[in-house]
Amino acid sequence: MSNMKKIIIPLLTLSLLTISCTKQDQGQLLGGATGALIGSQFGGGRGGNAAGAGIGAILGSYLGGKIGASMDEQDKMKAQLNNQRALESSRSGATSTWRNPDNGHHGTITPYQAYQDNSSRYCREYSQTVTVGGKTEQAYGTACRQPDGSWNIVK
Repeated sequence: MSNMKKIIIPLLTLSLLTISCTKQDQGQLLGGATGALIGSQFGGGRGGNAAGAGIGAILGSYLGGKIGASMDEQDKMKAQLNNQRALESSRSGATSTWRNPDNGHHGTITPYQAYQDNSSRYCREYSQTVTVGGKTEQAYGTACRQPDGSWNIVK
């Protein structure tokens, strides 16, 4: 995984789990980072990749803001509850889903093998999708269990 993916994707996932942000803010963060990631794959050399990332971030931020504006508080609560439950008790590779029956928005999380980090915390990598208005965004990251038993995105 490239350094850009290691930094951007977890920030996107964190934005989806952060209830204090507006849905449009969350969508803009997710779209911008995803756009940057996709855009960085185009163009030649270091300068071309950076330009592609910049253009992708701008376009992705705009489109992501539109998607995020459609994600309501119930969507975010369902996603967060599903993610916490899956990270705590799902077997590796098992996909857990959530769905808001009122608007059809839905998502998934697939946690992978748990391990202990250097601080002796239990951590899991995961992949996640969120579908709003027929558009699906995907993210990858790592979460670690906190002393209170909750899972927190660390990268």
